Amino acid sequence: MDYIYTFILWLAEFVFYYPILMSIVWMVGAIYFYWRRERGRDMNPPKLEHKPLVSVFIPAHNEERDIADAVHSIFANRYSNLEVIVINDASTDRTQQVLEGLMTQYPALKVLHMEKNMGKANGLNLAFAMSHGEIIVTLDADSMLDETAIEWAVWHFNNYPRVGAVTGNPRVRNRTSLLAKIQTAEYASVIGLIKRTQRIIGKVMTVSGVVAAWRRTAIVNAGLWSNTAITDDIEMTWKMETKFWDVRYEPNMICWMLVPETLKGIWQQRKRWAQGGIEVIRTHIDVWKYWRERRIWPVYLDYFLGIFWAYSFVVCGILWMLRFGLDITGSGYAAYLPELGNPLISWKGSVISLICLLQFAVSIMIDARYDKTLLRNYFWVVWYPVVYWIFNALAAVVSTPIGLKRDMTTAAVWVSPDRGIKI
Repeated sequence: MDYIYTFILWLAEFVFYYPILMSIVWMVGAIYFYWRRERGRDMNPPKLEHKPLVSVFIPAHNEERDIADAVHSIFANRYSNLEVIVINDASTDRTQQVLEGLMTQYPALKVLHMEKNMGKANGLNLAFAMSHGEIIVTLDADSMLDETAIEWAVWHFNNYPRVGAVTGNPRVRNRTSLLAKIQTAEYASVIGLIKRTQRIIGKVMTVSGVVAAWRRTAIVNAGLWSNTAITDDIEMTWKMETKFWDVRYEPNMICWMLVPETLKGIWQQRKRWAQGGIEVIRTHIDVWKYWRERRIWPVYLDYFLGIFWAYSFVVCGILWMLRFGLDITGSGYAAYLPELGNPLISWKGSVISLICLLQFAVSIMIDARYDKTLLRNYFWVVWYPVVYWIFNALAAVVSTPIGLKRDMTTAAVWVSPDRGIKI
């Protein structure tokens, strides 16, 4: 019993200290990235001596509300050597009619209409077969690409032959609800800092699936998109990196996206992300066999510890609530449970909130040049550990066994996610 008691206390300490440690790592790594690669950098897009054909793929499933904005943003881009292919993946709404109207407006627009939903990756592979671009840009149907984004991506491919993919810098454009404002803070103070830090370490966990650019030869070398992976963007990133292609983060490759604004939508999104991560570390566990794969070990270990943290967080939360309930009822059984303290109303909760504020302050310092409205969302970041830690932890706990047991020979179909509150 003493061993169990000690182990639970150790778990509680791990739940508290691990995110603080990783926050410090992310802040230091992001500051270093900024100091070396962003500080003093001209915000104007680089001059391109070579402008290869770029094929833009926009997968769409029931996107009648948002697909026009995505297409308009591509044809408004400053990079002109483009072909645009929208993958209408068996939509049952008016997506096809909207696309037919857009084809009249933009004769260069191509539409790949699929009668049966075979999954996003399958649609990407079919679009790849009908495309001609040396570089492929994938964009979610709810997103709007910045007018200089493609130029910034092409610069990496032109100057560095080992670059297989460039991940972009997604910014939230629907910021009216509490949940959307918290996600605005999250994308800046968590995801942006992590991408920078992972790039410094050497390997990126995943490109941002909402916007990414890929070298055609690297896609072929990686075996195309996997139609069995629930998150095709994570899987393709790992396939490229295990083939020793370089994956880069370009903060100037900006797109403006919509985020879920309902608890159900966020829950479904985070479950899919968690399941996709589990599937990837499951299918790529052999990276530990080879010394040449050592640069991806820290990313693998961090994700594994993140899953362990989620289970620890849930276990400690249940034990705290159980003891709290027993204390209220005056039951003597409360003495048999360890005193973990209130995880929110305590000095530890204050420290975590302070770290979140500090982390977001660092992100504002770095990202304000790309999004000058970030400061308005500074208050909402304190809610991140309260709302999203719980959601992310529960999603990881629920999705881990699914990802471990899922038959990886079956195709992964998809549905259009929550695109925010309809106005």
